[in-house]
Amino acid sequence: RIQMASKFFLLALLALSASHALASDPGQLQDFCVADKTSQVFVNGFACKDPKTAVVEDFYFSGLHMAGNTSNKQGSIVTAVNVAQIAGLNTLGVSLARVDYAPYGQNPPHLHPRATEILTVLEGSLYVGFVTSNPENKLFSKVLNKGDVFVFPQGLIHFQFNIENNEAIAIAALSSKNPGVITIANAVFGSKQTISDDILAKAFQVDKNIVDHIQP
Repeated sequence: RIQMASKFFLLALLALSASHALASDPGQLQDFCVADKTSQVFVNGFACKDPKTAVVEDFYFSGLHMAGNTSNKQGSIVTAVNVAQIAGLNTLGVSLARVDYAPYGQNPPHLHPRATEILTVLEGSLYVGFVTSNPENKLFSKVLNKGDVFVFPQGLIHFQFNIENNEAIAIAALSSKNPGVITIANAVFGSKQTISDDILAKAFQVDKNIVDHIQP
């Protein structure tokens, strides 16, 4: 019995140690890990290139001073600055985006599966909000003016709408080198292959003809 108790204690100790290790978010083990986008190694993110070959351009991007083209159906454009634009962001857990809004344009309901977003209005006024998860589905919304800041928690559906007849500009910081984006309407009605109109009609409680009209 003593021997069995000792084995049980050892197994419990090992399990506790393992769970602690898995629950910990490992920190940087080196100064930086510039993404090697030519590497054939498949990892969660990008493999690092040799630090000795890093150059200053790996940590640099120019262009956020330029307005994006908002001539589209939504009346907005996002200029992303993530690991795809700055290789030096690899493993650092942060990225940036500029959002331009035409008069009465919107950044439609969407979510970032891998990041929290903090948005700062640089010009104009925006009506913004996010919706909590089931079952509450509570809307938190507010009108933001120049200099105001708003947070969209990770994974929650959120939006921004320009409420004025003037252009608006915002800067968003995100807590991932590659936050990802899922635009709700595109995912639901524009998936490849398309979701059955029977399923969508029942989900939204509308006639199938309406779904067929919305789907491309």
